Amino acid sequence: MDYKATALLLKNAIENQKFDQAVYQLKDLRPIDIADILVLLDPDMSWKLLEKLPDRATVFSYLDPEDQVEMAFLFPRASLAKLVGEMPSDERTDLYKCLDQNQRDALLPALAQAEREDIRRLSAYAEKTAGALMTSDYATLKAQMTVAEALAALRLEAPDAETIYHAYVIDEQRKLQGVVSLRTLILASPDQLIGDIMLTKVVATNVHEDQEDVAKTIARYDLIALPIIDNNGALVGIVTHDDAMDVASDEATDDFHKSGGVSSLVGSFKDTSIRILYRKRVFWLVFLVFGNLISGVGIAHFEDVIAANLVLVFFLPLLVDSGGNAGSQSATLMVRALATGEVVMRDWFSLLGREAMVALLLGITMAAAISIIGYFRGDAVVSLVLALSMVSVVMIGCVIGMSLPFVLNKLGFDPASASAPLITSVCDASGVAIYLFIASKFLVL
Repeated sequence: MDYKATALLLKNAIENQKFDQAVYQLKDLRPIDIADILVLLDPDMSWKLLEKLPDRATVFSYLDPEDQVEMAFLFPRASLAKLVGEMPSDERTDLYKCLDQNQRDALLPALAQAEREDIRRLSAYAEKTAGALMTSDYATLKAQMTVAEALAALRLEAPDAETIYHAYVIDEQRKLQGVVSLRTLILASPDQLIGDIMLTKVVATNVHEDQEDVAKTIARYDLIALPIIDNNGALVGIVTHDDAMDVASDEATDDFHKSGGVSSLVGSFKDTSIRILYRKRVFWLVFLVFGNLISGVGIAHFEDVIAANLVLVFFLPLLVDSGGNAGSQSATLMVRALATGEVVMRDWFSLLGREAMVALLLGITMAAAISIIGYFRGDAVVSLVLALSMVSVVMIGCVIGMSLPFVLNKLGFDPASASAPLITSVCDASGVAIYLFIASKFLVL
């Protein structure tokens, strides 16, 4: 579909006040496609059209936070309050957090009291926790209900619930007692009690749990939604599978950026300004400039060896890059394993032995290739120096690459901070020192 052509048609219709025609143009499109078209229009046109759409809250939820805030600034207070009231509680709270204080003060009085209290409660939780991620739109039942009564109750709750595939059984203090699926309700006899058919072993997590751990729990147990409880065991919300997928995607993107030595980007890369891109990338590059001076110190220390054996210079980039490449491979594998929970800190020692063996085999293989070149470029001694150096730098590189994520994790930092540029710089410095030290022991000055 040509979004630009559709946006042009909509622009003409809106300018001529033909809103029915504009809405008709979008009737066969999905909400996410409509959102992509709206961002092509001027913000004032977008909100005029959005206000006329029957599923405006769903369309609005697919807009980027920056576009939502810009559009919310143009909405009349009554229209914004109506739109916010139609949004799911978690998305409503996310929008509220993005607004400035003046917009918040204008919005809250226009909302119903229940919606105001819900926003205040959900926005009070710390970012990147289960509380900040959860929604309060979920279906609840009582253990003493019959199946027929439960189905009748779900029909009333369904329009406002995020999902009704699972309903949560609570007592008078809202403590979580069990969970029952819609499938179980449909297959059960109408006069059976919910307490007799519900599952009492419920997978739940605390409201202060890290959102990444929440996503892992949902993936591990293949849940449609994960109930969130407070410190007293009372049900306060749920995190749905689609929200967990968003978290996993955001965390993977964040780790990917860190692996390249780039701070996390917010929003679209295409729309990110030059200033922000510069600020996100400059720290690591400047830091590593000074880190790479260590390599220069190593070269200066062995300059007599280099001067007497200029053939060493030919192989220097090859050797140090091999160590950096091997270290980056090891770091990538280990960061991913730590992120997915496949390995933990106590696995380091056992993994170290295995990684050393793999590195030895890799080093021997690479040494066999480079030693042949070294023999024809220099002599047998040069060939031996290259072979020993290659095995050493690859082994050191792999050990550093495998160990640094563990060290960062132990110190409380994100293991993904063991970025490829950092690993490469560390391995380069150690590779230079190892190569020239071995050369100094075998070659004559």
